[in-house]
Amino acid sequence: MTTEEQTQRPQTRPDSINSPHRIVIVGGGAGGLELATTLGNKLHERVKVVLVDRNSIHIWKPLLHEVAAGSMDANAHQLEYAAQARWHRFVFQQGDLCKLDRARKIITVGALLDDNGEELIPAREIPYDMLVLAIGSVTNFFNVPGAAEHAIALDALHQAEHFRRRMISMCMRADRGMTSNSDKSNPQMHIAIIGGGATGVELSAELRNTAEVLGAYGLHHLDPHKDIRISVIEAAPRILSALPEPVSAKTTALLQKLDIDVLTSAKVAEVRADSVVFDNGNSVPADLTVWAAGIKAPAILAELDLPINRLGQVVVKQTLQTEVDPDIFAFGDCAACPWPEKNSTVPPRAQAAHQQADFLFDAIKRRLNGEPLQQYTYKDLGSLVSLGRFDAVGNLMGPLVGSTLFVEGLLARLLYISLYRMHLVALHGWLRTTADSIGQWLQRKTSPRVKLH
Repeated sequence: MTTEEQTQRPQTRPDSINSPHRIVIVGGGAGGLELATTLGNKLHERVKVVLVDRNSIHIWKPLLHEVAAGSMDANAHQLEYAAQARWHRFVFQQGDLCKLDRARKIITVGALLDDNGEELIPAREIPYDMLVLAIGSVTNFFNVPGAAEHAIALDALHQAEHFRRRMISMCMRADRGMTSNSDKSNPQMHIAIIGGGATGVELSAELRNTAEVLGAYGLHHLDPHKDIRISVIEAAPRILSALPEPVSAKTTALLQKLDIDVLTSAKVAEVRADSVVFDNGNSVPADLTVWAAGIKAPAILAELDLPINRLGQVVVKQTLQTEVDPDIFAFGDCAACPWPEKNSTVPPRAQAAHQQADFLFDAIKRRLNGEPLQQYTYKDLGSLVSLGRFDAVGNLMGPLVGSTLFVEGLLARLLYISLYRMHLVALHGWLRTTADSIGQWLQRKTSPRVKLH
């Protein structure tokens, strides 16, 4: 047996020979929750799975821009971790990861407090045989002055809901000339979205739709195109810079048709309460500012005595094991996994987290069986960008379509929707996902296209 094979085998504790293997997953995002669900469904007789997350409910993070725009009701799409745990035979523990003791193979989860700051559950220690870190990412403000104070990030559900309420109230105030950048003779509202990646672009289109619907229901009397100004601000020469140029060009043209200002090569120097200032001294008015310009790993990862990169991500091998401890795995946005074909690391995308969750399920089975682990290989299937009810564009990649295939319109929309459905199938199976989809479709037929409060 080689040294590498020995390090990949789980280290069995004397007190756990006759007990289930303890697998602790920290982070209930798309990948973490899928992995916990699959392990609970298929290996519950061999393992005890504990999922730890700071929140009590899960919502697919790529949908947060729709929640922010009000075009999706979060109540219809959120999932309670405790319920999922009961249905799929794993344990849920709510709280923040605070400490890792690798020698004792224990993590510490912080106390859970209620809205008044009173303790509900004390801090606790959770032992593990295998630890999986999947705590995602947070917004990176890049130390831009005023950004953290005046711009709203979309990392979590409460931030998306906060933005939605702010937008509705600002529309009503602008209608009466009560915003910083308008008066009664020229009522206007200005929204600045900093970051021309998928989140910023998709949010801008959804907000244009929201402006139209709010006006149709009488919440404001502004012209939704002329009086509600939306700007997408990107420091790179083009938006969607990580995607092929044809996708970027097509998307730019579509946004301009929606009267959305696309500002490229515009580096933000400061965010103020009523404007965004660029490094050349120019500025744009902003009654509401969203920051969607970059991500970084949560700060706690730097405190766990694990190797991290400049973005704070845990450095892992292609087996998704950390470089210093074969019993600790990391994946998703919080991990820096090699992508040898591109001489880079795997990008922080939902498709990567989904692939890695599948890989880790197989890897865990192999370790339990005493087999050596395989290496994870990222398969880039392309990217899709949804512009809400207006359009969708993207590119597909893989052996079935050749090197790359540009798609738009109805096909692109259906493919975009299918990404979320795949996530739901991983959590609930085909039958419940189909039933839920039909129920949500019927509900949309009898409800406004956006939330009005």
